[in-house]
Amino acid sequence: MNGQKFTIEVQPTLPASLARLAELAGNLRFSWHRPTRRLFEALDERLWNTVGGNPRLFLRCIDQAKLDAAAASDVFLDQYHQVLRGFDAYQREPRHLGPGTDLEPGDRVAYFCAEYGFHESFPNYSGGLGVLAGDHCKTASDLGLEFVGVGLLYRQGYFHQTLDADGVQVPEYRETSSEDIAVALARDAAGAAVKVRVPLAEREVVAQVWRATVGRIDVFLLDTNVPENGEADRAITHKLYGGDREMRLQQELILGIGGVRALRALGLAPTVWHMNEGHAAFLALELLAEQVAAGLPFRAAIEAVAASVVFTTHTPVAAGHDAFPPELVLHYLGGQARRLGIDGGELLALGRSGGGGDLNMTMLALRLSRHQNGVSRIHGGVSAEICAPAWPELPAADNPIGYVTNGVHVPTFLFQRWKDVLDAELGLEWRRRLTDTEYWQKICALPDALFWDVKLATKASLLKLLRARLRHSCSRNQVSDAHFSRLARGLNPDNPQVLTIGFARRFATYKRANLLFRDPNWLASIVGDPSRPVLFVFAGKAHPADEPGRQMIREVHAMSQRPEFLGRVLFIEDYDIGLARSLVAGVDVWLNNPVYPLEASGTSGMKAGINGTLNLSILDGWWAEGFDGENGWAIPSSSASDGRRDDEDARSLYEVLQDEVVPLYYERDARGLPLAWIARAKRSMATLIPAFNTRRMLQNYVSGLYRPAAAQGRRLAAADGAGARALADWRARVTAAWPAVALRAASDTPARVAFGERVGLEVAVALGGLAPEDVRLELVLTRELPDGPHELPALTSFGAASAPVRVREGRETAIEAFRATGAREPDGAYRFVCEAAPPWCGRLGARVRVVPHHELLSHPYELGLMRWL
Repeated sequence: MNGQKFTIEVQPTLPASLARLAELAGNLRFSWHRPTRRLFEALDERLWNTVGGNPRLFLRCIDQAKLDAAAASDVFLDQYHQVLRGFDAYQREPRHLGPGTDLEPGDRVAYFCAEYGFHESFPNYSGGLGVLAGDHCKTASDLGLEFVGVGLLYRQGYFHQTLDADGVQVPEYRETSSEDIAVALARDAAGAAVKVRVPLAEREVVAQVWRATVGRIDVFLLDTNVPENGEADRAITHKLYGGDREMRLQQELILGIGGVRALRALGLAPTVWHMNEGHAAFLALELLAEQVAAGLPFRAAIEAVAASVVFTTHTPVAAGHDAFPPELVLHYLGGQARRLGIDGGELLALGRSGGGGDLNMTMLALRLSRHQNGVSRIHGGVSAEICAPAWPELPAADNPIGYVTNGVHVPTFLFQRWKDVLDAELGLEWRRRLTDTEYWQKICALPDALFWDVKLATKASLLKLLRARLRHSCSRNQVSDAHFSRLARGLNPDNPQVLTIGFARRFATYKRANLLFRDPNWLASIVGDPSRPVLFVFAGKAHPADEPGRQMIREVHAMSQRPEFLGRVLFIEDYDIGLARSLVAGVDVWLNNPVYPLEASGTSGMKAGINGTLNLSILDGWWAEGFDGENGWAIPSSSASDGRRDDEDARSLYEVLQDEVVPLYYERDARGLPLAWIARAKRSMATLIPAFNTRRMLQNYVSGLYRPAAAQGRRLAAADGAGARALADWRARVTAAWPAVALRAASDTPARVAFGERVGLEVAVALGGLAPEDVRLELVLTRELPDGPHELPALTSFGAASAPVRVREGRETAIEAFRATGAREPDGAYRFVCEAAPPWCGRLGARVRVVPHHELLSHPYELGLMRWL
């Protein structure tokens, strides 16, 4: 009979000469700095692989003898000091944004997100949103931006995935100890560990604040798993996207309200508040409460807060936005309403569309921010349509939502072999010239044989990894060795010549992972040619509550077991950042076939493209901007609906594969090099690295959103909020008077004019008690070509006192402003006149509209009010 088992942890002691290993392990810079990871690996390669490349856990488990041996090794100490010199030099690097493109002195951005993906050893993310947030933080560190992140620390994070023998996804949640991840207790100026109290309904929940150091910036993560809380409250930050709607609401309250309180407790005073998705929108309610407590009326507080808030939406479908029932919201936020001096109805109205229904977090974020964006050009337009109810009288193309196309953190996702080649062939300066389009044309001059050797070596590493992971899952499911050999026949690291195509992402129905199998016979003819074999590798998770997504995984698994696809279609379990890094770099083609236009951006294809992997994708999200005809392939997308659309898109996919992709890959010269393929892969790297990296992305955020938000916040806060008070009073006056505003023509419009001739127009406007300076009249000219409205971008500014109108790409439009003449009609209407010289020849559409105008507006159309003649 066995006795009771107990555990004892024996902790190694770092030799004094290696003491800073702990510092290196505690800074997430290791996640994008291969020499740091290689340093730990050199101590004990087997243990390093066993702990999944987690340096904190590694230092808890390594044998003391190996540490002592390393401390006595001149070779290791040289490597150690070299890494430390690089680490210290990085910390001292100057800011990389110059005057006019950086934040003003004293400004700081606070970035709130529900998840962060820094490294696979830190399971605080579920997918693309978290990885993008991690890349955003890493780049802020690289640029030396005054920046702080805020999120939640999930003790179980997102689930680990296994598949049973039938392809059923089995989620497994694993507890993570704070000792095993790169976090430390956040401490205030006095050195005390920071905890904050967050009101939830009639109780207060305590959240411990942890600090994750990401290079040169900090991300503060809130954790409710503390002794002061009851069992239910300790579980709030247990699982990422776990639980029911009430749990989701509690998490978002901790993130938003608790996050603001954590920054205050740490003595930080951001001047820009960035909500990365609607999950963080409650931060604005806490900022409102601060302003009201300081003496601002509620409506003025909205103006003061929203002026400095940036909101980024990533969701391309209306159903994907979080919404909570009124009774639940009022149960949890009744006290917050009282702090704001408003009733429950007024609180709910901030996040409702059309006066009723649930509180929508996206609508709340839109109403409490003045700077909004989608994450690609197409997604900006889709978001403008989805969010149109926030600006009820505006055409979607004119509302304030713009876009900043996502990017990827090149130091994290460019495979190390490529870094070594670039260092040798281009010199170290490539790291400082990531956004220099002309510079990256040098990629095209790399020797073809060298380029292909790197690609094959990278693929060989991937095939070795996939083979090991497949072996592990087959062993667990008791798959015979004979069957494993059939499954793994395409995974030969010694002969990485098989055309390998990857599809890895979240399994959601609109991403259509099963589109490839629409016509199995046609697909079998593509993959079954023994002289031109093709391997498809699938990976990805479906949310445990998403049954259609889980069914899609079962379909892919079932197809992979059919005789004609055995060893030609594989599903690899437990997709994470580590597997992603290898997949995007190692496969030859990256497949993406979402339903158009539902791909918000999609960054996995960017990661592939910067590694010389060719994209084969629907022209949606980022690829509509990245594809140039020669750096990958576009899959034509059908405009039909449902089943017919999928049939037509699948046919297009098969045709491109059969007619272009497969033949080009297997077209070789006398040396065995696919020269045309290599040329296309070089162009992929040369065009996509400078355009789709997060350095460019963050520079866009700083210049287009952060700087304006900081400036506008200062403007409205000056003189005890005088600007905010004036703007709130004006907004109330305009909103009350607006129903009486009307326009009528006061002059005839000529049918034809010569180019260069000015057209005079007069309009009479009933203002309902408003003054002429409260409005702006605009003449909108749209070019009409024979095939319909011509779709091109244009932009006209209204002078220094107003923000420029962001005219969405998709319409060639010019806007001219009217001026008030001072004359009035007998009925009291004001007369306005415009003299404009049309900028084009041909047929033009002309319309006249009036909008509210105030010099303190963040965007000229932010009230959402507009009247047309």
